[in-house]
Amino acid sequence: MSNRAIIVVDIQNDYFPGGKYTLDKIQQAAENARDVIDAARSKGDSVIHVQHIFPDPSAPFFIADTEGAEINPIVAPQPGETVVVKNHPNPFLNTDLKSRLDGAGIEEVVIVGAMSHMCIDATARAASDFGYKTSVVQDACATRDLEHGGITIPAAQVHAAMMSSLGFAYAAIIDAQDYIKG
Repeated sequence: MSNRAIIVVDIQNDYFPGGKYTLDKIQQAAENARDVIDAARSKGDSVIHVQHIFPDPSAPFFIADTEGAEINPIVAPQPGETVVVKNHPNPFLNTDLKSRLDGAGIEEVVIVGAMSHMCIDATARAASDFGYKTSVVQDACATRDLEHGGITIPAAQVHAAMMSSLGFAYAAIIDAQDYIKG
């Protein structure tokens, strides 16, 4: 095994059409994530899946024991791959993610998943703060329109703002093909 891990964050059914919290361009992001995961497996990189479950059954999505909370089949874990269940945007908070990475000798993480402005942001910042060499695969991440003060911010602008922010100090921002060819 290498010292690199792919962290697949929250690519769960509720984010897809028909789910409770649909994201813009989630299908394409998930397909790119699948390609990164397939390449990781062939390179001997670890693949760690992160699944968000809200403990409160009145949460708007990702409710325990529902189809919406399941990891989408396009990026389904293979036997033996780690699944870390989290209850917060940051998958390092109150989970064993860091101890699993450290126990496997991981020094570099490559992040794919959802949502760019929430859990991808939290994952990348925490990973960087813990000293991991961090990359975010921008075309394997998705988000949605946001609203603030009566202004709607389109998903593409939300995503671009997050990638530029993370790229400034926390992570290398790459495309799926960069990882696959690398």
